[in-house]
Amino acid sequence: MIDSIKQQQYRQASLQKGVGDDAAVFRHAQEDIVTAVDLFVENVHFSRQTMSTSQIGYRALAANISDLAAMGAVPRYYLVAIVIPSIWKPEEIQEIFTGMNKLADVYEMDLIGGDTVSGDQLVLSITVFGSLPFGRARYRSDAKPGDLVFTTGTLGGSSAGLHILTHPDRYLHAETLIRHHQEPFPRVKFSNHLLDIERVALNDISDGIANELAEIAAASGVAIEIQDDMIPMSEGLHQFPKELQDQWKYFGGEDYELVGCVSEKEWPLLVEAAHTTNTKITHIGQVQSDPTHEGTVWKVNTMGKREILPKKGYTHLK
Repeated sequence: MIDSIKQQQYRQASLQKGVGDDAAVFRHAQEDIVTAVDLFVENVHFSRQTMSTSQIGYRALAANISDLAAMGAVPRYYLVAIVIPSIWKPEEIQEIFTGMNKLADVYEMDLIGGDTVSGDQLVLSITVFGSLPFGRARYRSDAKPGDLVFTTGTLGGSSAGLHILTHPDRYLHAETLIRHHQEPFPRVKFSNHLLDIERVALNDISDGIANELAEIAAASGVAIEIQDDMIPMSEGLHQFPKELQDQWKYFGGEDYELVGCVSEKEWPLLVEAAHTTNTKITHIGQVQSDPTHEGTVWKVNTMGKREILPKKGYTHLK
């Protein structure tokens, strides 16, 4: 199986040795290395009832690449550790790696190793590595009062897609919403075009924008106010009840868009980066100085009523 997934040639010139030894070797100079790891458990993070085996691999790697995008890093390499139950056929495992490779090919990432063991439940652990110029990593703690709050793309599509897959019926824009869930596309190009911006706080929307904004607010010691009617919802969400729309756009997660904060002065540079990379961005609010409510996210409705947006979303240990 290892031979079947091993690359025939490396995409990254800095890779000295990939799969085939006890460890991989890569060489970088004058760059910061960024790394992240995520764990994916069958019937917790994915299900064969709602996606193909190839899509399982694609989506798992996409989630990790989105973490690199949130840091402003260029994806370089990935490691895969996998627990394989006996009910999974070798060709199905191969398809998981095929799905990963489909996305890795887009970003010229190299698979540089991992581990395989048997077990009772399919588990994937993916570790990704990226790089960026010294001191240019983007942190949640970089938001300041007066900053404009923005999000890329649209929200709620992944949750709506999952709902459509698990509640068969006739829906508008069904294929688009399902694709949001099964094959998200990380905002790497957009974040890589922000190098000219001196300061921008970023977070990827994996657990819902309410949770991600609260993390930025807490890390930066600020409060954040957003306008409910400015949140960009995925096409087709309006066909669902208002309660589900609000649940999905704020707390649904797995959209793998980016939410961030940037100074009003540097906003034009952000708009330029969005235009260059064909990325939809939306101004949704502002960062505030509020010592008594540090870490709080306020939501303002169309009537001007202000209320706290709960810090909730997907909780891995729930």
